[in-house]
Amino acid sequence: MSFFDVNKKILLNQYPGLFEEINAKSDCDLTLEDIKVETTPAGEPALCVKGIYVHSPRDPVREAQRLVQAQNTGAGPFVILGFGLGYAAQAAAGLGRPVIIVEKYGNLLLKAMELRDFSEFLSNKNIIFIIGGAGDGIMNALAIASELAAAGESDNESAQKTSDEKLLSIIANRTLTGLDEEWYKNIEDKIRTWTMKDEVNTATLKRFGKRWVRNLSRNMNAIRDYPGISRLAGLASKDNPLPVFLAAAGPSLDKIGPLLRSIHNRCITVAVDTSLRFFNRNGVQPDFVLVVDPQFWNSRHLDRCIFQYGSSKTVLIAESAVYPPVLHLPFRKIFLCSSLFPLGSFIEKQVDPKGKLGAGGSVTTTAWDFARSLGAQDIWIAGLDLAFPGLKTHFRGARFEEKANSVSCRLNPVETWVVRALRDGSPFRARSSAGGQVLTDRRLSLYAAWFENQFSKYGQIRNYCLFQEGLAIAGLEGANAETLLTLPERREEIDRRIETAFSKTEAEFNEPEETGKRSQRYVNAVSVLIGGLESIKNAAEEGAVVAKNALKRNLKPYQQDKIVKDLDEITQRIANSEVKEVAGFLFPPVEKEEDKDVFRAYLKSSLKLFSSLAEAAAFNLKYHRT
Repeated sequence: MSFFDVNKKILLNQYPGLFEEINAKSDCDLTLEDIKVETTPAGEPALCVKGIYVHSPRDPVREAQRLVQAQNTGAGPFVILGFGLGYAAQAAAGLGRPVIIVEKYGNLLLKAMELRDFSEFLSNKNIIFIIGGAGDGIMNALAIASELAAAGESDNESAQKTSDEKLLSIIANRTLTGLDEEWYKNIEDKIRTWTMKDEVNTATLKRFGKRWVRNLSRNMNAIRDYPGISRLAGLASKDNPLPVFLAAAGPSLDKIGPLLRSIHNRCITVAVDTSLRFFNRNGVQPDFVLVVDPQFWNSRHLDRCIFQYGSSKTVLIAESAVYPPVLHLPFRKIFLCSSLFPLGSFIEKQVDPKGKLGAGGSVTTTAWDFARSLGAQDIWIAGLDLAFPGLKTHFRGARFEEKANSVSCRLNPVETWVVRALRDGSPFRARSSAGGQVLTDRRLSLYAAWFENQFSKYGQIRNYCLFQEGLAIAGLEGANAETLLTLPERREEIDRRIETAFSKTEAEFNEPEETGKRSQRYVNAVSVLIGGLESIKNAAEEGAVVAKNALKRNLKPYQQDKIVKDLDEITQRIANSEVKEVAGFLFPPVEKEEDKDVFRAYLKSSLKLFSSLAEAAAFNLKYHRT
């Protein structure tokens, strides 16, 4: 059996649709005259494209091994830009890390399958292919590969690697990427956007971490008093499935206004905090609104959105770290999703688990996952532009627009605010869902990557985009409002199902005996929390004193051993605490200390570590004791 037959069999079995994709003729394929194959002195084939060698003409296997070893600085996925004859990809896969193959030219991959044995390589379940097209699947591939890499770390007990050690590695074959620099540059831009997420998360924690802790300390009793979204699971899927309409806050939402009441009569309606005033302005109260941001200014999106049309019919879905006054607004009901933060998670685990929702960095990502948790099979979405069509940032009348108008003056007009909003996110042009190009930025493209990953993960859900003016998102199907309006009106059934879920929740969650048990669990959890934080604070302060005093002395080797043993014992006490994640949430990264004396460098790092941890524990205690 030839190499091609063996490789083809594995491709057909393990990579559905891939063989058909690379075997299909394409206008962008290289011609037979462009591709030449030679045999190297080492006996392996070498590829030459348009007169330029893709691999070493002497020993391509050894060349690939050197390339991969030079880039083997992390535990994340390898990205191979330009497959060629697969030498680098095989070498990378041999290290046990996930490998993403990005190749524009399907017929080059086909040629490789004819020339070399890839049976072991293709049988590896950590290989992902991105072939041709617009390369839109790269962010989804990075998300999947990163999950595979994380699972591998757990299996290999290497989860303690630093964040730098977890970075992905990129090997670009410049001969192949040079054949279409624009196409590969687009891929590299998306990869750079993906790698920004850790920087964004660190910066967000630094900016808002203490706000989250303060909010949670004031909202902890809400975990005791409000039911979780798990009690709404399957609301849309029972019997005859109900469609869900999700309103994000992008500029294209404006076109939905005249149709909103008709849509509300046909779908369960879900708003995000930013779009609630859009519903309000159009005289419709959505069934649910999602609020997950902890900031004060975010809570202002809800200003004057409650009771304008009589008793509120909208249910609030919130995360327990939201700005506290939000939980006191007169919504019809309040349900909580599981906390994204260690403090909330600790209390929930002890008192009442709520039900997890995905967090992709935007309230819209969480709102989509809520729609999914309802059991929706069809989700109709408006305002999910993730771009700036017509240089607009949000729908007309959004809180952002009102704020800009309120502070506008001759020296700082609205136009200046808009320019800043467009500029500050590192804007660039990307493929539009309607074809052509649209202006987006790094942050929005990260959200797009999250949606692509989820749409792929939950392929049974059909996601429809109304008014395609925004960023192209793989898995989001274009649709028009007329198609949505052909659905039957089902408002009475929707209201009935929601009321049934509420009645069941009231009977179970607020049953007197269960309420009493939950209250006692809450008291016990808070007691354990405070006691654990006090123990961590004391241990960290003790460790800081040991390290500080040791730095003042000229210790002999046996004394150094004693100090190391003492600090290790303190570290172990902290590591065994039930609330170590709560205390460590505000713990800043400790930079490695430079010192010619290795022991002194260790002491300096230990002093910073224990001092910072003691400060973080003290901050938590300041708010939890009150």
